[in-house]
Amino acid sequence: MFARTCLKNTTRTTWRGGRSGVRLASTSTRPRYRARPSHFVAGAVTGGVLLGTFLAYQSTHPVSLDAPPKSKEAPPYISYDEVQKHNTRDSCWVIIDGQVYDATSVLRWHPAGPDVILQLAGQDATKSFVPIHPPNILSHLPPEAHLGPVDPETLPQEMFEETEEEKRIAEARSQLPEPGAALNLQDIEDYAEKVLTKTAWAYYRSTGDDEYTYWENFEAFKRFWFRPRVGSRREQHYLFCLLNTYIPKPDRLQKISKISMSTTMFGGLESTMPIFISPAALARLGHPDGEMNLTRAAGFEGILQGISNNASCSVDEIMSVKKPEQNLIFQLYMNKDRAASEKLIRGLEGQGFKAIMLTVDAAVPGNREIDKRSKGFTVGPAHGQGGGIEGQGVALVGRCGTCCPGLRHAKDVASSIKAISGYQDPDVCWEDIPWIQSLTKLPLILKGIQCVEDAEKAFEYGVQSIILSNHGGRELDFSPAPMTVLYEMYQRRPDLLQKQEVYIDGGVRRGTDVLKALCLGARGVGLGRPFLWANGVWGEEGCRRVIEIMREEIATGMRLLGVTSLDQLKPEHVQYVDRSPARPRRVSNGDPPDGTE
Repeated sequence: MFARTCLKNTTRTTWRGGRSGVRLASTSTRPRYRARPSHFVAGAVTGGVLLGTFLAYQSTHPVSLDAPPKSKEAPPYISYDEVQKHNTRDSCWVIIDGQVYDATSVLRWHPAGPDVILQLAGQDATKSFVPIHPPNILSHLPPEAHLGPVDPETLPQEMFEETEEEKRIAEARSQLPEPGAALNLQDIEDYAEKVLTKTAWAYYRSTGDDEYTYWENFEAFKRFWFRPRVGSRREQHYLFCLLNTYIPKPDRLQKISKISMSTTMFGGLESTMPIFISPAALARLGHPDGEMNLTRAAGFEGILQGISNNASCSVDEIMSVKKPEQNLIFQLYMNKDRAASEKLIRGLEGQGFKAIMLTVDAAVPGNREIDKRSKGFTVGPAHGQGGGIEGQGVALVGRCGTCCPGLRHAKDVASSIKAISGYQDPDVCWEDIPWIQSLTKLPLILKGIQCVEDAEKAFEYGVQSIILSNHGGRELDFSPAPMTVLYEMYQRRPDLLQKQEVYIDGGVRRGTDVLKALCLGARGVGLGRPFLWANGVWGEEGCRRVIEIMREEIATGMRLLGVTSLDQLKPEHVQYVDRSPARPRRVSNGDPPDGTE
């Protein structure tokens, strides 16, 4: 809907970590004030978060990265009372970072329809827009749409006051340790729950129905136990003695001081370790630099990253912070408007992406109840016309009863993230694969395979790689864990695992999880939520800490297994145990588990 005017997309922002409403440092000299708390609660994930669609839109509508030019004479202050009068379809004004904009023209073409803007008409929309919009969308407005600064003397007093959530988060952030204090990925998730807004936590953590699939993603790894080898396998070479007798070469203990976890993935893209950052939407809900933090961390540590079709940073922003040799993969959702998808796909290679990851495990949004329980929302239909912009579909409309005068009597307070999936085509089919490949030379990865039969069919259609995934447990509850599907493939089609590239994504939280998957034939594994948690806690440093932890755990596991390179990991290094593991007497923080003393 809108975009920041204080920063260009190559500018690195300053994070006011103690504030729950993620804010950007501003170079303006006007007095600071706070957007009303209800604005953030009701708008942080409104229909305006259809930002993945902006990637295609930007490719067909080139824009300047600067804000609309201002007149030589500074416009006069506009009173807040005057702004409040313009809250209709005929005249819709909003405040963004202290500036007043006439958004009436946006109502006609906004991807999610006019309601997501009208709910904030005549009010401050800063906290709704800052965490989720690229910085150049305001430049789509005509220059006259920038009306001038709001008079801070006329703003309600509550805009200057901290909310209870802001106070909670400020206190939690004041007690945060350095990233190195996190010993494992669960530590990072625990910190994130304390410092993220309820809105951000609900979106990142939400899963389908009763969460059986979400938890099964973790539990599946626990059914595989290692068979460590302290010595190398007996070599199949023989020495010929003077007595014409073949004598087997003796076993030797394996030297494990030097190891290598370098590999190539997705058709030859180099990586320093067998993990990649899975594409995930809306990283800006946790930190103002959003996906850019993940890109910086991936580049520094030398691993691959998937960029979500619904990323909260633009392609220009992401490409501006990546290293020259860094490889990025674009995650694609098929658009109902195939012409829009075609334009997007044709431009990806020129933008610098090295592969396309087509997601097929999220045809429609799952029933994510944690998100629905998030305060202050209801789902309503979008009535706007797309106007050639990707993202038509269901919009999220705030109904908190305080954010918009016209909605004060609304009773619904449910929430959903259906907004960002409104443009997605539920009818994506196998025939789309050759169509995509006809538009680009980039390798095609199919993400979301959940059975052996579909794995077979995917390779028959000529995809370069597949990722076994159930969308992080966010879609169909009781769908199988990726590790379970991988084991089934090992039993039924080991030849596919030997000849083709198969990856898994879901439930990976330990280096031992990675090693188990590689033993069964996976080429690598993806991690999504851990990077969102870490980004929300420490930004780029947190994302790097995730990679450091995984690197340390994988290295330790390899040494204890008696292997020095990834190609030495074989099925004989693991065994399936059809029972739950013994419960540890102590949990990771040193406290006894429930029911013990």
